[in-house]
Amino acid sequence: MKPNIGYIGLGVMGHACANNLLKADYPLWVYARRSEQMQQLVQAGAQACNTPQALAKHCDLIFTNVSDTEDVREVILGEQGIIHGAQTGSTVIDMSTISPSVTRQIASALAQKKINMLDAPVSGGSQGAIDGTLSIMVGGKADVFQQALVVLQVMGKNIVHIGDHGAGQVSKACNQVVITQTLAAIAEAFTLAVASGADPAKVRQALLGGSAGSRILEVQGQRMLTHNFTLGFKAKLHQKDLCIVRQFADELAIELPGTRMATIYINALVEAGMGEEDSSAIVTLFEQRLGKRF
Repeated sequence: MKPNIGYIGLGVMGHACANNLLKADYPLWVYARRSEQMQQLVQAGAQACNTPQALAKHCDLIFTNVSDTEDVREVILGEQGIIHGAQTGSTVIDMSTISPSVTRQIASALAQKKINMLDAPVSGGSQGAIDGTLSIMVGGKADVFQQALVVLQVMGKNIVHIGDHGAGQVSKACNQVVITQTLAAIAEAFTLAVASGADPAKVRQALLGGSAGSRILEVQGQRMLTHNFTLGFKAKLHQKDLCIVRQFADELAIELPGTRMATIYINALVEAGMGEEDSSAIVTLFEQRLGKRF
């Protein structure tokens, strides 16, 4: 018998993940602050709830996928939060990108009520969520991870148990470090190519076949050349994630100079009014400096 599942947070990523759970015939309860975000899922068979607390009463596994650390804290520990409705032995799986330290605090509070927790942030963008091919990095107890794995496999293909509570969020922070610097490096490489008279599309094609090849160069690199910034990962959310990275680095008393420099571009992109666009739109900043479109 399939477990009852709850999903809280139905933005682009959450809605796609919840939809895949419905397609896999899991009984699904949903909650979103904006009721219109639930309508399509309800029409497809989900049950709408008025609060996270009400949702939790029905569910064995409760997923959260909301914007930031304080939102996660509120939907789980708040006055009408999951903790007040969840059954003993149920599991909260947070797919948001938030502070590793706060994740550990939330897991500890849930454990006092005999409620399990996994932190399971994702990478793969909106298309990966739609296709059910996300990379999911998981923190929490190994036995709880194993119990939830079959459900996680509905939403992702590369699912790795990193370690104890917070380890999934640490891995996501590392992911954002790599992505941010790689985006900046690709934009710089295209700048060098165009300034010298080379075709950036052909340069990209050559790089993809060698050691510089990467998923980011393949997907975001193409977006840079076509200026198709509508799908992917919004720059304003990328900026939020980088704030988490910086705060976590400060807690550890370490320097991340490359990330600090690359973050300047993401901040500038948001300040330029392009926060709703995919982060690959940073290429427009390089184009402005060069005085020509790639």
